[in-house]
Amino acid sequence: MMKRQFNRMRQQLSHPNISGRALETAEYLTEDLLQIEQRVEPAKRAAHNVHKRLVACLQGPYGADVEKRVKKLSLMSLSVTMAESFKELDTDSSLGKALEMSCFIEGMLAKILAEFEMALEREVLQPLNKLSEEELPVILKHKKNLQKHILDWNTIKSRLNQAAKNSGNSVNANTGPAASSAAIKLENLKEEEEEMKRRVEQSKDEYMADLYHFSTKEDSYAKYFIKLLEIQAEYHRKSLGSLDATLAELKETHSQPDSPFPMDTAVLGVYGMPLETHLKNSGREIALPIEACVTMLLTSGMQEEGLFRLAAGASVLKKLKYYLAIGSSALDEFYADPHAVAGALKCYLRELPQPLMTFELYDDWLKAATVKEPESRLELLRDVCNSLPKDNYNNLRYLIRFLAKLAEHQEVNKMTPSNIAIVLGPNLLWPQQSEGSSVQLDMASVSSIQVVGVVEPLIQNAETLFPGDIDFNISDLLTPPVLEIKDSEGPSVEESTSHLIPAEQVFSLPGERQEKP
Repeated sequence: MMKRQFNRMRQQLSHPNISGRALETAEYLTEDLLQIEQRVEPAKRAAHNVHKRLVACLQGPYGADVEKRVKKLSLMSLSVTMAESFKELDTDSSLGKALEMSCFIEGMLAKILAEFEMALEREVLQPLNKLSEEELPVILKHKKNLQKHILDWNTIKSRLNQAAKNSGNSVNANTGPAASSAAIKLENLKEEEEEMKRRVEQSKDEYMADLYHFSTKEDSYAKYFIKLLEIQAEYHRKSLGSLDATLAELKETHSQPDSPFPMDTAVLGVYGMPLETHLKNSGREIALPIEACVTMLLTSGMQEEGLFRLAAGASVLKKLKYYLAIGSSALDEFYADPHAVAGALKCYLRELPQPLMTFELYDDWLKAATVKEPESRLELLRDVCNSLPKDNYNNLRYLIRFLAKLAEHQEVNKMTPSNIAIVLGPNLLWPQQSEGSSVQLDMASVSSIQVVGVVEPLIQNAETLFPGDIDFNISDLLTPPVLEIKDSEGPSVEESTSHLIPAEQVFSLPGERQEKP
């Protein structure tokens, strides 16, 4: 008895936080388990309090999907307001362009924020809630059971000691029936004491197993908070990357005045003309600007950082568009400016009267992209691809396979499938606008964000969705400039070997087919 009391005093001095009934369990635990036990309840409080505060930090509705969450964010409200405002401005003005670009990026930031909050819920909030409301309460419940069983056991032992004294007194007094009754009561209490001892041992084993399990899982619990910081870092990186890209393009465009280079590319039968009209008139399978720009970019643009993201000089871009529209062969100078080539390609896609991915399939594209199961999503995207008109399918296949090739160099050019989809997706697909429809006001924000979710998986699964070998220089459109080094007796000269199909061949009459040279 004195040894037990001494152990209790030592444990209380070593662990001053142990009080009251906790001392009942302390004498059954080793020093290591006592230290672990002291961390369980604080861990539960920490998980509960951090979870509660993190939920309060969320800007979107807890548990909502991306679409519903985005609509509730203040950034999206700002984007919609910008969309309403720039619709009243001339989009050719610098103010209109700046407002339109800002509208898009605010919507993109809203999507990034929504995805961040969903990742936070999935990888931090839900595990913390489970820890504080399920896992740790089980340990504390087993501790409480052990304390109760120890208390009951001690009570029975006291009663047993008292019964033993009473039984001894009865025997000594030789009272007969009283002695017999006391003996029976003593036997019953012994059985109860044995049963309670068994329960204490069982509860102790459960509790000790819980504590050992907790000690092995503490590193995993700590990773929830590390994951929180990792998700926050990724959120800020993506937001900053989107802002940097948009700012660079916006500043570049804003700082360069329009070139006085006179032209109206739409009347030349290329830019601004329906795809099928241009292909029919030119006898081509792939639109001239698409093939010409892709061919040039494959030669000199694949390693260029920020391709399709950084803007080219307005005058250079206008000149290239004009040369492409008239079928000029003087394209050598543009190989040195891949951003101008990428800009000319973007302009062609953006100026099509109907997007390359068509108005009719707009809802089908978005529906397919929102399917969460990867294989089902891929199958639906394949079905929509196969539903495209032949001309649209051929040109989209050609372009997406090129973009997938561009993404292979992402370590150098920084253009991942996601980045490419952000800057090029809104030029490939947009909803048809109705005159005076207020529903369309947020088109430049919400729609553009959804389209990114369509175009990115197309690039990621290009060979699956658009199978087969592909020849990018399908019509032998042009060859890159070559630097020829003559023998030592002659000077070195740079000789251009770039050739583009003459305008009279490119723009043949309807029904005529262009022969390859």
